[in-house]
Amino acid sequence: MTSIHVLPEARVPDPAGPSEAPVASGHRTHEVTNQSPPLVGHDVFGADAALVETLARVVGDPGNPGNARDPGDTAAGMHEADRARLGELAELGRLAGSQQAQTWADQANRFTPQLHTHDRFGHRVDEIELHPAWHELMGVAVRHGLHAAPWREEGRHPHLLRAAGFYVWSQAEQGHGCPISMTYAVVPALRLQPELADRWEPLLAARSYSPGSQPPHTKPGVLAGMGMTEKQGGSDVRANTTTATPDGSDGFRLTGHKWFTSAPMNDLFLVLAQAPGGLTCFLLPRVLPDGTLNSWRIQRLKDKLGNRSNPSGEVEMDQAWAQRVGPEGRGVATIIEMVAATRLDTVLGSAALVRRALTEASWHAAHRRAFGTVLADTPLMRSVLADLAVEAEAALALGLRLASAADAAARGDEQARALRRIALPLSKYWVTKRAPTLVAEAMECLGGNGYVEESVLPRLLREAPVNSIWEGSGSVNALDLLRALGKEPAALDAWLAEVGLARGADRHLDNAVQAVLALLADMGDPSTAQASARRLAEQMALVTQAALLVQHAPHCVADAFCAGRLGPGATLTLGTLPRGLDLAGIVARATPTLG
Repeated sequence: MTSIHVLPEARVPDPAGPSEAPVASGHRTHEVTNQSPPLVGHDVFGADAALVETLARVVGDPGNPGNARDPGDTAAGMHEADRARLGELAELGRLAGSQQAQTWADQANRFTPQLHTHDRFGHRVDEIELHPAWHELMGVAVRHGLHAAPWREEGRHPHLLRAAGFYVWSQAEQGHGCPISMTYAVVPALRLQPELADRWEPLLAARSYSPGSQPPHTKPGVLAGMGMTEKQGGSDVRANTTTATPDGSDGFRLTGHKWFTSAPMNDLFLVLAQAPGGLTCFLLPRVLPDGTLNSWRIQRLKDKLGNRSNPSGEVEMDQAWAQRVGPEGRGVATIIEMVAATRLDTVLGSAALVRRALTEASWHAAHRRAFGTVLADTPLMRSVLADLAVEAEAALALGLRLASAADAAARGDEQARALRRIALPLSKYWVTKRAPTLVAEAMECLGGNGYVEESVLPRLLREAPVNSIWEGSGSVNALDLLRALGKEPAALDAWLAEVGLARGADRHLDNAVQAVLALLADMGDPSTAQASARRLAEQMALVTQAALLVQHAPHCVADAFCAGRLGPGATLTLGTLPRGLDLAGIVARATPTLG
């Protein structure tokens, strides 16, 4: 790879200049004033009041481990495994705010992946060359169990604490989160084929990052991906043309193409193909047990708007060997378990993008002066920052609630499972769609300084739309919400019970719940109500966020969100919060500190 040379920090010259070459008075053209200091060395976890408060409420107070709140915890306090994960979160938060992490993120996105289809002798190798910084980012994520580790580790809240870690580390860099997320998501689908789950789960959950083309069973840990979409179908996976033919033993031979496969250098892939019994899910290893390459041929890498550190490619298979996962003909039902988990991570990833952008904006505004006043103290800038801050807290609250529901569902809570079924598509629809607007507004807070690559904001802005597109675009998720309403009545009951916990706490919220019920009544049969699907998803998401904030956030945050998003004259335009709110308190809560 290209050598990286780090330039020394610029030094401010002695104002007097060198004695042998006096500088004429009044010509100090390079004196730097009124610029914010570098935001380096802040604690991404510890400085996030909303995150710390949620974990203290649900898991227990890190400063007082005996203060566990979950009724399933022991009388002596939180579960030992949860306590250990909280310690890891603290370490991860400090690393995420370090200069080292910022350097890795910059390098991984500037020195993008390179595909090598053949070696010098003409042999097919299908290798992707990645910058060492990518491997550093991946190594941290795997060591901290942000991939599949929660599925096999003890504790009462493994998925919630993993979600918190994914959110924290995603603020350092987003692209490498894709293979981490897919590895996390493959496990619930794989469990539909128990013999495969027994074989692969220990390797998928291992906290050992082991890149490279080797037989998976020889590695200390493996990573997974998925291959679903094809050029003629996209989200309509039933239009897939890839075929799967039984090989006469325990496998199938797959022939076809996949149009958009991220991290195609991973070890294992869930792939959809047309078997004799219909569309079916398969597990395909990139390297076969004897060390030969499977027919997993990377034709080219996509030149994407953002997410540039993460390779995404077009893949072709010609008699590639794979094993069936789940019943034949039930491919969509099988792989949907994987989609549900990755949709959770799109919500968390978008929340992380918004939080990082807010952090940069609030830090700049706290140190920059304009027209004789610190920017953060001007009424209009304070209103914009407060608006960004309440949306950041609302996005995080929704993501963490979904992760907490995953923990409860894993313990057999049917209401949590039903809530997750309906809340995932509406959350994925709204939080991911809102992120680009919020990041762009944060960039504007920095003015021209925010428009240059060194500010990080351009990278965040390019990254922001991807979560709305991947794992089903906005319309796909709005339709999935209708599907849940039409086919699973328990899902709506669970949502009503969830928002009902905040009944009577805020009049704007109570009115918004009634408006959602009226909209549902007007829609009639959900299966024929597509024209209203997006409006319904938006309103249900806002109501869910408001209900969570009313119950758990400080009054200044909850009041601002409910009045600004649900009250009379509410608008999604940032910087237009109603008068009389504690905007200074909201901004102070969102502004990072060093040390």
